[in-house]
Parts: sequence; C-alpha cells; structure tokens
Amino acid sequence: MKLLGIRLGNPRLPARSAIRRAGREASFRQGEADEGSQEESEEMKNLKKKLIAPAGRLGCRLLSLCLALGLVAPASLGARAQTAAPAKRPIAHEDVWLMKRVGAPAPSPDGALVAFSVVEPAYDPKDQSSDLWLARGDGSAPPRRLTFTKAAESDVAWSPDGRRIAFVTRREGDEVGQAYILDVAGGGEAQRVTSLSTGASAPRFSPDGRTLLFSSVVFPGARNDADNQRIAAERKARKYKARVYDGYPIRRWDHWLEDTQAHLLVQSLDGGEPARDLLAGTKLVGEPGFGGRSTNAADTLDAIWTPDGAGVVFTATTERQAAAYAPVETHLYFVGAQGGEPRQLTSKGHSYARPLFAPDGQSLYALRSPTTDGKTYHLDRLTRFDWKDGRLAAETLVAPSFDRSVESFGVAPDSQTIYVTAEEAGHEKLFALPARGGEAKLALEVKLGCYANLAVPPKAKETLLFANWESAVNPAEIARIDLAAGRQVALTSFNAAATAQIDWQPLQHFWFDSRAGKRIHNLLVLPPNFDPRRKYPLFAFIHGGPHTMFRDQFFLRWNYHLLAQPGYIVILTNYTGSTGFGEQFAQAIQGDPFGTCGSEITEAVDAVAAAFPYADGERVAAGGASYGGHLANWLQATTTRYKCLVCHAGLINSESQYGTSDTSYFRELANGGPVWEQNEIWRKQNPIRYAANFQTPILLTIGENDFRVPLNQTLENWTILQRRRVPSRLIVFPEANHWILRGEDNKYLFQEVHAWLAKYLR
Repeated sequence: MKLLGIRLGNPRLPARSAIRRAGREASFRQGEADEGSQEESEEMKNLKKKLIAPAGRLGCRLLSLCLALGLVAPASLGARAQTAAPAKRPIAHEDVWLMKRVGAPAPSPDGALVAFSVVEPAYDPKDQSSDLWLARGDGSAPPRRLTFTKAAESDVAWSPDGRRIAFVTRREGDEVGQAYILDVAGGGEAQRVTSLSTGASAPRFSPDGRTLLFSSVVFPGARNDADNQRIAAERKARKYKARVYDGYPIRRWDHWLEDTQAHLLVQSLDGGEPARDLLAGTKLVGEPGFGGRSTNAADTLDAIWTPDGAGVVFTATTERQAAAYAPVETHLYFVGAQGGEPRQLTSKGHSYARPLFAPDGQSLYALRSPTTDGKTYHLDRLTRFDWKDGRLAAETLVAPSFDRSVESFGVAPDSQTIYVTAEEAGHEKLFALPARGGEAKLALEVKLGCYANLAVPPKAKETLLFANWESAVNPAEIARIDLAAGRQVALTSFNAAATAQIDWQPLQHFWFDSRAGKRIHNLLVLPPNFDPRRKYPLFAFIHGGPHTMFRDQFFLRWNYHLLAQPGYIVILTNYTGSTGFGEQFAQAIQGDPFGTCGSEITEAVDAVAAAFPYADGERVAAGGASYGGHLANWLQATTTRYKCLVCHAGLINSESQYGTSDTSYFRELANGGPVWEQNEIWRKQNPIRYAANFQTPILLTIGENDFRVPLNQTLENWTILQRRRVPSRLIVFPEANHWILRGEDNKYLFQEVHAWLAKYLR
C-alpha cells in the first residue's frame, strides 16, 4: 500500500526492519566471541524443526534473531527453564551522560595494536577522568588501560616502528599541555619531550622516528620560547585591559580571538636541543590574514611529514581577514625540516585540507572544495596529486561522480584503493574509491548506525580498517571492519552492559514525498514500553546546520531517546539543505533559508500522523537548536499547527544576526546579498517581521556565551513574546556557549523541555 508517497508495512506488527537492525546490533556486540560455536547442536536443530517448521522461513528468521538478541534463551526451548531476564527500564539522563565515551582509533603502522582514549564522564567536571587504552587489532584479547591519570590524553600518534606512542596531556607541573612519549613495547612511564610555555598539540613522528613534529600557538614575531615568555609577561603587566582589532573575524563560537598564531615546531628526540619553530620569521606568518584551517576549537595546520622526512606538508590560509566579504581559502604548503620560507603547493579557486600521503610515497591526497561559484555548500571531495621531488603534479579528483562528502579516509597498504566514510540517508557509510580512477563502491552495507574516524594502517600485510561505530542505541565503540567477510568485529564493548538495561528500539527510517515532489528522509524514535495500540503525541525535533544530517547515532546533547522518554514519538526530518543526499539537495536551501524546509517539517508531521495509527496528529510540538531553533521561530511566524514550540539558540531577526554573529558572509550568500540591500529574501524570510502572528507557547533557552547565535537574538524574541502576551518561558545558562555542555545544566535543560511538552501535549 502507498499513502501520501509512503511505503507502509503493517504498523500494528513489530517492524521487521527494526528486528533486523537489532539483530545486527547484537551481532556487533558479540563480535567474534561465538566463532568457535557457530555449528548448531543436534538438540537445537531438532527444537527448531519442532517449533518453527509450520511457520516457515519467516519463523526461522525471527527465532534466530530473537536468539541473537537474547530475547529467547536456547534452554527455554527445551525442558530446562531459565530465570527471566531483568525487565528493561526507560532511559534516564544519567544513562546518557555517564556512558563511557570512546575516542577515535589510532592503529599502529602494522595494525597489530589500536590505541584510543576513553572518557569516564561525571556531572562534576572535577570527577571526570580520561585515559588511553590499547586493544589488539585482531580482537584476540580484551583492551587494557595504558594510563591512569585524571588529566585527559589526546592526539595519539605512533612511531614508525610501532613501539612508541606520542600524545598530549597536562600532568603535574605542566601549566599547559605538553607532548609525551610512552614506550608501549618496553613499558615504563611516559616521558615528557616538550617544555614550552605555549604548549604542544598534534605530535607526529618523523619517518626515521628521531624527531617529533608538533604545533604550538605562539605570539606574532616570537622566534623562540624565550620571546613568547617575554611577550606574555609584558602583556600581563599592562595596567589596562582592552581587546583591539584591525580586521575580521574577532570571535569564534564562545571566545574572543587573540592575535596568536599556530606554528609548526620540531623537537629532536635524541636530547640536548630545544624545539625549533619552522615558521618563525617567515613572510607567510607575517601576512595579516595568516592562520590555520578553522575548527570549532582552534586553528589546525593539518601537518604531516613528507615520506622522506625532508620536510612537512601543512594547511594554512593568508585570507582570514577577508572573511567578512569573501570565502577564505586554505591551501597546502611545504616547509623544509630545517625551516625556511614555506612554498604554496595548490592554486586559487579551491580550499584544501587534511593531506595524507599514500604508503608508496608517490601520491598525496587531500580534501578539496570550490570557492568561486557563490554557493554556500560544497561537498568535500577527495583529490590526488602525484608527488615528485617535494613538488605536486597532475591533480586528479578521485571518483568525481561520487555525490557524497568525504568525512574520513585512509589509503590501503598497496596504495591502490582509498577507503572513505560518507553520510548517506541517516548513516555514515564505508565506500571504496579506486586510486587511479573509477566509480566509488559501497564497501560494506550499513543498515544500523554510523562509522566514523576511519583509520587504515599503512604497513599492514593486508588491508585493515578500523573505525568508531555507533547507533542511536549503541554509544561509540572501536570496530575492525572485515571486508572479506562483510562484517565488523567489536574490539571494545565498554557500554554493552549499560545499554542492555535500557528499553529502547533502533531508529525507524521513514520516507515521504513532499508537496514539491521531493523524497524526504526521516528517522522515527519510539518511546519506551511502546504499544502500537496506543496513541502517542508527536515531537518534531529539528536539526541544526543547516548543512548537517540527522544520523543513526548516540547523540549526547540532544539524545533522541531521552527526548522520547516521557512517551513521545520523535520525528527527525532531514529537510532540504541536509547533507547525505547529494550536493544539489544541500545547496537547494540557498535563497530559501526557511520557507521550504519549514514546510517540510510540518509535512513530515502530517505524513507520520497519516501513516501510523499510533501517531496522534492532534497533539504535536516542534523544536530545535541552532538552525533548528531558527526554524522553530519560523514555525512560530507561519503556522499554528503546533501546541507548543521549543527554541534553543535560534535567531529571531536575521538582519541583526548578520551583524552580531561570529560569521556573516555565509548569511549574505544565503540571502542573496548584504542586509542593507534589503532584497526580497531578507524581507520575506525573517521571523521577526511576522511578530503579529506569534501565538504558540514557546520555551526559549540560550547559553550566555554563545557568539554564533548571540544572546541578543533570544532577548529580542523574549521581548516580542512578552509584548504579544504569548505564553513563554526563558532560560539563560550563564556558563554555557552554543551548546549546553555541563552535565547538570544539560540535565536541567531536559527537565524543562519535558515539563514544557507535558504541559501542552498531555
């Protein structure tokens, strides 16, 4: 049956896709533990024949999946009775916040070992700890802890011989993070190898293992650490306090930008020599727009050694000061291992990032996106350069027809295949791209969850792939992907016992045809103790971005199942502008920032209500954060379909947002010109201009240190709501930024959201 463009099964029966996905989830947790017991006993074969022969193939599949999930115990099928499994319970905030957080895998060059971090969170940041762990790449032994300190370790890198790891941490006596080296093969304590007042990050061993490359944030004009200490002391002694700027940008997310710069340094591991700044005194760092590739936290230089160790390839820009009126390009540069003036390797017209050499040393790969076509969104495509005598030649896009954005990538040991992860319809999937041309192919089918942080050991005897894997009901763990067998093997299971106690179901995929003729993808979250004979209120939760995608992932800040926990069906719509559906779909929001995607949110609600008898189309709420908050305010302006709304960090006035956010040029492109030209988009797609229509009760929340959607946006909204006498509630988190990251703050946020929804939906 097809209704409103929706393919339906029987909504009153357990969703087969859910059972299949849950079976894969159980298989992932189990890993290779049952390899030696895959042959069925005669007793089990006979029991299957007696119990499921009349039911046919479907019954056999259901029984097998129930066995895999632990829903049916083998002994319960015979004469021996077993004690019933403990009843599962609804998810609580503590379940979400206190799940162990497993970091990205860092495999040794031969893939025999995998290092990674594990954060043991706590509501009080003082009680939180993070340590490094080590797992065998073949999964033959349980992981073991490498460090036992409270301070977090990060930026793990292996030595070329696979005996040592370098990482960054802040231990006793360190005022800032420093680089340490631990002898994994020989044992012993980690040894600090840097002692800079400006600290260290992103360490990388040279090909001969005798030198460490790293980054540090230094003062302009400083040539060594003594200069940095002197400048810091002079500034501390000033009797006035002032921030002075001559260019753009001046803020990022939650902090004011300083005039410091990311530089590259090398430290000999043979002892005796101080660290040497490779960029100090160069014309490159003297450019007014010099900086690294911008990330949420800081600038990064993406630095890697050349295969022969003669120099370093890194990413930088000289255009940061132009961010108010033009796209900022980042390019690849080369600097010799002894220093000297860096040489730009790539040409204008594109931005480049995250370089990586192939194991054979003959090719250099990087991510590339165009900058001159006036678009607000582009795919990050993989490009390849021939590498000869320290110079690039013959740039070629790898799989140019691949209509997905590369998230992470690695090159096979034979340098013939590149493996990438990319978003697609709610998942992050694994693809194989031929190094010398050809089409991208799905390397492993993914029906549940997402891969991320792919790592490919360059010196392994065969191709080994390691990644994080997670789903909405499985916090991230480390997995080895076995391409030959078409499966993944769990190397860690830190949260398996905790997740087994929770009453939750895998997300349901749901598509509908919009009125404009587009296929729109959604994920549905069912509440605990779900009963298809009941009617459940609907909460349309809206993702931010806009150029992101709702994924089948364990989301910490706005956990899907925690939103559904009181008894709601949560609808997660990948509206026009979302990633994972091709470049054109993501670009289609340009010139139409709120209109189409706002309509699609409401169309999704109506489609779900029409498709599923247990979805109550009368009791409906909507809400979101960041761009999702923008859209919540747009729904306030344009419809009365919802009983109530929730808006976190959402703009109400796109005109004042243009001038007060930490970024502006993107908004100019999205709206077809600068705000003072007052074209039709600025006038017609600005929620504040429809304030006379505001009447839906709305909860407003904001972090006081949010510079992306500054506090003034929420205050403007609040003033209008109070003037219009619209039922509303305002919550300001004084210590929060764009995200509510403190555990107790986040817990309180969920309490308030649940109370607000209950007030109007129940």
